[in-house]
Amino acid sequence: MTTFHTYDAVIVGAGGAGLRAAIEAADHVRTAVISKLYPTRSHTGTAQGGVCAALGNVEEDYPEWHAFDTVKGGDYLVDQPEALLMCEEAVDAIYELEHWGLPFNRTPDGKIDQRRFGGHTRNHGEAPVKRACYAADRTGHMILQTLYQQCVKRNVRFFNEFYVLDQLFSDDGRCAGVVAYELATGELHVFRAKAVLYATGGSGRMFKVTSNAHTLTGDGQAILYRRGIPMQDMEFFQFHPTGVYKMGILLSEAVRGEGGILLNAEGERFMERYAPTVKDLAPRDMVSRAIYQEIKEGRGAGPNKDAVWLDVRHLPREVIEEKLPDVTEFARIYLGVEPTRELVPIQPTAHYAMGGIPTDADGRVVVGPEATPVPGLYAAGECACVSVHGANRLGTNSLLDIVVFGRRGGRHLAGFCRDADLPPLPERPEGFVRDLLDAMLARERGANAADLRTELQDSMFDLAFVVRTEEGLRKMREILGGLRERYAEVAVQDKGSRYNTDLMEAVELGFLLDNAEPLVEAALARTESRGAHWRDDFPQRDDVNWLKHSLAYKQPDGSVRLEYKPVRLGIYEPAERKY
Repeated sequence: MTTFHTYDAVIVGAGGAGLRAAIEAADHVRTAVISKLYPTRSHTGTAQGGVCAALGNVEEDYPEWHAFDTVKGGDYLVDQPEALLMCEEAVDAIYELEHWGLPFNRTPDGKIDQRRFGGHTRNHGEAPVKRACYAADRTGHMILQTLYQQCVKRNVRFFNEFYVLDQLFSDDGRCAGVVAYELATGELHVFRAKAVLYATGGSGRMFKVTSNAHTLTGDGQAILYRRGIPMQDMEFFQFHPTGVYKMGILLSEAVRGEGGILLNAEGERFMERYAPTVKDLAPRDMVSRAIYQEIKEGRGAGPNKDAVWLDVRHLPREVIEEKLPDVTEFARIYLGVEPTRELVPIQPTAHYAMGGIPTDADGRVVVGPEATPVPGLYAAGECACVSVHGANRLGTNSLLDIVVFGRRGGRHLAGFCRDADLPPLPERPEGFVRDLLDAMLARERGANAADLRTELQDSMFDLAFVVRTEEGLRKMREILGGLRERYAEVAVQDKGSRYNTDLMEAVELGFLLDNAEPLVEAALARTESRGAHWRDDFPQRDDVNWLKHSLAYKQPDGSVRLEYKPVRLGIYEPAERKY
């Protein structure tokens, strides 16, 4: 059975970017939000440390300084006009959240308080600056709750626990809607719409150790990749330096922003050797590689010598308990460590995709080197690539990205819907999804999706993690080929229609494979080291040959085709990245 719905605009994903877009669209056009989770369970709620803006409440600051740090932090792969726009609009976006009731921490005179974060500096690198606005270490949670309240106020229509599995286009190439699977009933739903905005989050679950929730399987990216939309800069995946040892659960950069430091097995504050100016507040890619180097050279901590220590013992107890309550509780619960008295073992964890669906500053999905917009198709948040993060995202810029570009995308989408007519649906619009699901359900014996997922995660962790080589990436390509062949014969044990999570996890494995393939191919082709993409066999950045964005296309035969488009430069000339 298939149920049909008609809306002006459909937003896929109910995290920060999706909710912010819905707020903007719902006042003007009939809007539906489809989410595979209840909205307040979205992954935005796990972001801890802050959202940055050059408010200048605590120390002198300007959007131009913020933009410089964003460009430099992204190792000059950032599109500078978009980065400057984001930093300029950041101030208004923060005050808008405040006026909607977000409970930011306050200075003694009642202004929004700000803390230091990695890579954020005053006067183009002079010294660290306090730029991150925060609500203890629950900033993302507070943003999510605030935006959801605003959506409820506007009577936004939510379809919760619906999995979007396919994108529909009309014969003339216009966005026509989406196909979704209702978890509670097993029924398919076709949503006809003038425009669709994807805000489906990241894809960190392709790695064994990740800070990402189990739901972050790159759904939106994979759906559009299968429909001919290229994926941009997929080789740039950020590994956060301070994940809970072996679990990957994030210990926020706010810990170091409040004065926490990193130590190796010898008790040395090793970041003083790698980034003498900003030390532990260097950008995440640099800190992760420094940790990897310490472990490689035999200075790793812990029983297996494969971690380093996070030290907050010297911080005042009130700072630990009042400004970092969740982080310290994580250490107690997951590691059995009392951070006020003991060192906390940490290691890098797969955290954030800088690459994804290529968009412009208004959230429109664009294709090809000429960045041609696809009519009615939008994306925002982590699944999108504007590119304001370049080769490495600065901490707190992710929450800023979702509110700035969620707002811009929702605004442009609403204008598009007012002027557009409903495109016709293709014949049998749910056909692809129904055939896919029926084949999995009909198969009595076949590959086990959980086993394939574990092999994918282990292999990506070993061969495409913090440090990469040609040999490792070629081996990963072969492994992906084998996994793809076995996935074609995957079977599920649960044949039921109600809450069949076994079936949906098998579908999500396909999404993970579709995210891993362009990552590996683009990483193999990029023979340089830049930001989060580190090639041990090509350790230097190469601006002559590689100051460009990659675009990966899925070919009809399953192979990946790469092409490139130029980085949009501006006033900040590419320079050696030192801190």
